[in-house]
Amino acid sequence: MDELKALWPEILLSLKDEFEVQDITFETFLKPLQIFSIEGDELNILYPDDSNQVALTFIKKRYAQPIMIKIAEFTNQNYNINIILPKDVKGVDMPTPQDFGAADFTNNANYRNSGLNPKYTFETFVVGENNRFAQNASLAVAETSGEAYNPLYIHGGPGLGKTHLMHAIGNYIIKDNPDKQILYVTSEEYTNEVIEAIRNSASNASVMTKLREKYRSVDILMIDDIQFIMGKESTQDEFFHTFNYLHDAGKQIVITSDRPPKELASLDMRFRTRFEMGLMVEITYPNYETRMAILRKKSEERNIHFDDEILNYIASNIHSNVREIEGALNKLIAYSTLQQTDITMEIAEKELQNIISPEKPREITPQLIIEVVAEHYGISVDQMISKNRSASIVRPRQIAMFLCRQMVDTPLEAIGTLLGGRDHSTIVHGTKKIGSEYEENPTFRAEIDSIKKKINPN
Repeated sequence: MDELKALWPEILLSLKDEFEVQDITFETFLKPLQIFSIEGDELNILYPDDSNQVALTFIKKRYAQPIMIKIAEFTNQNYNINIILPKDVKGVDMPTPQDFGAADFTNNANYRNSGLNPKYTFETFVVGENNRFAQNASLAVAETSGEAYNPLYIHGGPGLGKTHLMHAIGNYIIKDNPDKQILYVTSEEYTNEVIEAIRNSASNASVMTKLREKYRSVDILMIDDIQFIMGKESTQDEFFHTFNYLHDAGKQIVITSDRPPKELASLDMRFRTRFEMGLMVEITYPNYETRMAILRKKSEERNIHFDDEILNYIASNIHSNVREIEGALNKLIAYSTLQQTDITMEIAEKELQNIISPEKPREITPQLIIEVVAEHYGISVDQMISKNRSASIVRPRQIAMFLCRQMVDTPLEAIGTLLGGRDHSTIVHGTKKIGSEYEENPTFRAEIDSIKKKINPN
């Protein structure tokens, strides 16, 4: 028993290498396994998560025999392998989490009070062109918190991975530094705490003091969706002083928002200057390749295989954000699990008909046109509507103007408003310029037609 326990990490790593087990699969299913007991030629191996029957079934099916072979190679002993859950063992003291190799860093008080989600790590974050810079910046902050890029300001639309990166920073830091005090909150939670403290401070002056101690005693403060505290004067004032206190003390601050500081209409200038003195990074919409990578990685994590035709169907029809992509995939996984059947293209089309409706004409809107054009040219919508006059931005902007007029006959004033408040003459000039080139240049016409096909595949 003791010999086998001592050899166990080496056995698992050998199995990982020989059977080419992916890192995420190893971390999720094999690394948590621990030698529990030996009864004659029966070897009981514990998987620590009682709630994860799916994991237990998968491990038994895929890895019980390879584990048996590897143990025989290392010990010259043949055992029958039983993979068990804690609930299967009665009247026996269970190993502590440290004994069976669980994520130890999640068990200390600092982690339990951090608000972090252990599922969101850098390892589970799919990197593409739309988020590579944000991921690199976040990793740099995690490695050197408080020393550079402070604050880190991550902005982008909903469901693109801002919150995932924020949690990944916290998990990375506290895993190696369990004494670090990390606090993740949404701006809504923060606002509610401030309101409650103000309401109760008249009868108990220490309430506000305790609130300030909570937020100013941390090493890393993370506020998600900061745009929601804008316009709330008392909350803004409280956060302003907390921000200054932490920043002056060299503590790391990470903030997310749906847009850059300059586009937060009610943002006080004192906030803008502080947010912009660190590092601002943007996450844009994922391109097709990134959407496919997300689908493949999520399928792998769930240990379910889908044909590329099905993944392509999802990736080609859902562009908006990662949450919707994962939602479609999860629906198919649930169907496969409950019905005990493989997913075919026919099943996928039927089950996703409320999400993807190829037969139903796609609603073409000016906003959709702007988003597709921005994605096609590898720029963000924020850049498209900005005052940036570089050729790499102006040309896509003019193409969006042209397509808005051609595909939905949008009024010039409406196009101008959507593209950052541009005037009538600017829209007329851009539309005419692109229209002339479209008529005269066959190569350019083919490029525009391919964009039109992306906007309206039907």
